[in-house]
Amino acid sequence: MARVTGVGGVFLRSKDPGAFTKWYAEHLGIKLSDFNGAAFSWSDEVPAGSGMTAWSAFPLDTKYFGEGEQQAMVNYRVDDLDALLTELESKGVWIDPKRQNEVYGKFAWIKDCDGNRLELWEPVA
Repeated sequence: MARVTGVGGVFLRSKDPGAFTKWYAEHLGIKLSDFNGAAFSWSDEVPAGSGMTAWSAFPLDTKYFGEGEQQAMVNYRVDDLDALLTELESKGVWIDPKRQNEVYGKFAWIKDCDGNRLELWEPVA
């Protein structure tokens, strides 16, 4: 059965993403990367060599979380995106028809039972 293998990222809205990330770096010691976010490495890697959790701030008017006032979006790492989407579709889960393929993996979006948009990510080795 396809499954979630970890949290791939946490994304937060902010009226001033630069100041927001600076506050987290200054007050909580989060080391920022080139993309003005952070990557936390971890060891439960599926596939091997892909283990990390991203952290990033987005502007208040971002459409990346979908429409509405959702303040955060969780990215879940999955081991077989296509199989999981097929399973979710059969259970009546809302699935965004948009897909995104990047050199670091495949992405899709769904909504949970409260209408929160979630990102699913199948990383590549």
